[in-house]
Amino acid sequence: MEVSQLYCCTNRPRTSFMLCMNMSEFRELFSKARHIAIITGAGVSAESGVPTFRGENEKWRKWFSQDLATPEAFSRTPSRVWEFYHYRREMALSKKPNAAHLAIAECEARLKKQGRSVVVITQCIDDIHQQAGSKHVLKVHGSLMETRCVSCGEVTGNKRSPICAALKGKGAPDPDVADAQIPVDQLPRCEESGCHGLLRPNVVFFGETLDADILTKVEKEMEACDLCLVVGTSSIVYPAAMFGPQIASRGVPVAEFNTTTTPKTEHRFRGPCGTTLPPALARHESEVI
Repeated sequence: MEVSQLYCCTNRPRTSFMLCMNMSEFRELFSKARHIAIITGAGVSAESGVPTFRGENEKWRKWFSQDLATPEAFSRTPSRVWEFYHYRREMALSKKPNAAHLAIAECEARLKKQGRSVVVITQCIDDIHQQAGSKHVLKVHGSLMETRCVSCGEVTGNKRSPICAALKGKGAPDPDVADAQIPVDQLPRCEESGCHGLLRPNVVFFGETLDADILTKVEKEMEACDLCLVVGTSSIVYPAAMFGPQIASRGVPVAEFNTTTTPKTEHRFRGPCGTTLPPALARHESEVI
C-alpha cells in the first residue's frame, strides 16, 4: 500500500476511500490519546532484516527452532542451542532500526514533552526498539542481549560479539554444517563472584511461562491506555491475541498495522508497518511542539 493511499481519496476506488477515512478517524483518536500502548511483533523486526524463524526460516540446520528453543534441548545439548542463539544474536546485532522503530521512538519522545505517554509491549527479542531510542519497553519474551545464570539466576545485559571465544565463527545455519560440540565449561559462564554457572539466553523458551513481573506491568499498562496499536503481528497471534482484545473489551480503540489484518480489529492498516505506521504517528497539526 502506498502512503498516498492513506491521505488522498479524490477520484479513487471506494476501497481507497475507506482507507483514507480510517486513517482520518485514527488520527483523530491519536490526537486525543494520553496513554498509548503499542504491541509489536516479529513483523517489525522482519523489516530490518531479522528472520522471523517461521516459514522458510523455520529450520536452523536440520532442526525446527521450536525444538531447539526449549529447556529440555538446552539441558541435553547446550552447545547446539548456544550455537543457534549465537547465530540469532549476531544477526540481530548487525541490523538497524527501520522506519517503524524510529517512528515509535520519535512519537514517544515527542508525546512525553506534552505530558502524554507511549509504552512498547514487544514480542521481539532483538532490542532494536531500544536501539531506535524507545525508553519505555516491556519485553514479554525476554532479550537476546541478556543472559541468565542457571545456577544463581543473575540476569545481565550482554552485547559481546562473540559472547564467548568458543562461539566465534560458529552457528552457521546451513544443514550440512556439523555441530561444534563445544565443551560445556567453554560456553558462556556467569561472572558473579564464586558462581561460574552456565549462562542461557534470557529469553522465554517454548514450554516456559511468561515472566510474572513483566505480565503485571503489562496488565497495568493495558488498564491505563486509551489507545492501542498492534504492529507487525496479528490479533490472533499470542500474546497480541490476548492483549488486543482485552484492551478492546474496555471500549478502547485498537488499530492494527500489519501485512495481514484481523477482521475483528476496528482500525486496520494493511501493508509493511515501515510504510503505514510513520504517517499514523506523525505530529498532528493540533499538537504543540
